[in-house]
Amino acid sequence: MNRILQEQDLGRIEVSSQVVASIAGHAASESYGVVAMAGRGLRDGIAERLQRENLHRGIEVRVGEDGIDIALYVVVEYGVRITEVAHSLQDAVKYQLEKALGIRVKTVDVNVQGIHLDERRFDVGGAR
Repeated sequence: MNRILQEQDLGRIEVSSQVVASIAGHAASESYGVVAMAGRGLRDGIAERLQRENLHRGIEVRVGEDGIDIALYVVVEYGVRITEVAHSLQDAVKYQLEKALGIRVKTVDVNVQGIHLDERRFDVGGAR
């Protein structure tokens, strides 16, 4: 099943998995330490950074009878504690999806595809 389907008294409500992925992508892009969403998989060991309009491509959505499973593919900022960023990201995505959809989020898997080093933090001589 690739859609969320709810039967109501007034009719049916369907939400596509791309909408679910977009909500998750926006929550992720606003999370501390996350620089970008990444494409699933690597090309020559390099993560593909996705533009804002393609955030959903960095997210896998699996809809089941008892809730949603999400897998996120991200690039994080160099120097952050990756486990803390991942936990914060999991909480933010779960909260936003449950708030927007009213459906249980079972799992949020975070896959760190790359680390971004901001070269502007360093001068020409390499000193900070």
